[in-house]
Amino acid sequence: MFKKISILFLFLFVGLKSFSQDVSCKVQIITQQLASTDKSIFIEMEKSIFEFVNNTKWTTDIFQINERIECNLILNIKEQVGIDEFKATAQIQSSRPIFNSSYNSTLFNYMDEDWTFKYIINQPLEFNENETRSNLTSLIAYYVYVMVGLDYDSYSLFGGTTYYQKARNIVNNAQTQPGKGWKAFDGTRNRFILVDNFLDNSFKPLRQTIYTYHRGGMDVMTQNAENGRAEIKDLLPILLKLAKDRPNSMALNIFFSAKNDEFVNIFSKALPNEKQNIIQILSEIDPGNSSKYQSISKNN
Repeated sequence: MFKKISILFLFLFVGLKSFSQDVSCKVQIITQQLASTDKSIFIEMEKSIFEFVNNTKWTTDIFQINERIECNLILNIKEQVGIDEFKATAQIQSSRPIFNSSYNSTLFNYMDEDWTFKYIINQPLEFNENETRSNLTSLIAYYVYVMVGLDYDSYSLFGGTTYYQKARNIVNNAQTQPGKGWKAFDGTRNRFILVDNFLDNSFKPLRQTIYTYHRGGMDVMTQNAENGRAEIKDLLPILLKLAKDRPNSMALNIFFSAKNDEFVNIFSKALPNEKQNIIQILSEIDPGNSSKYQSISKNN
């Protein structure tokens, strides 16, 4: 009897562990700009990063396989500075599923142009959120926590605060790390500024928008497209006010870099008498994509 109980507990433990991981990330390493013909280190690097992201428990919640946060990390290695030191750009993207549909809505889509890190083949990637053990794991963990924060914000009001705080803790611990991006004065768009925006009270309207946009807008689209679209339309004046109060803010730019195509798709089906006002507001908030928003009036 004891043996049977032990086996049962073993199966329960294995089952729980198999569903406990909260992030499902695809990793790709690009090395086309390198002259080196030996790519074995990059094959191992890709495998190590994949295992680090997907095997680390980033939250305290239990996720079913179909609930895991979907993300992509593409590292484009620009330069091999030394035997184990590299410079790269990183394209980071995440999405969340929309209720009762096969559609995934992009939450985060950002290019970080300054990844400087060391990687030693066959050396495990180690991370501790209370100290910097490697710039590579700090960079990866920072963006995972930002993506988790956005995901949680999209399901519950201000649900991502804990994870933005974890990302800011990584920033604070990484002030002496190589490369740019960790310090407040490293340009106008960097890791410090992004997480500072999300934790700043003046950006609460954006975080409220992220929640309402997804739960009150996108998640009801399959049941009632008109209601979902109307809910999202009502958010535009809030975003416009934020754009005027905090012009060129990084967090707002990040939101629109993820959502500009989605806005076009949503409002292409709006009432004809609504479209011009919608185009005007979107173009004022996000002038870089104004030509894209003009296409709203051409679609039905």
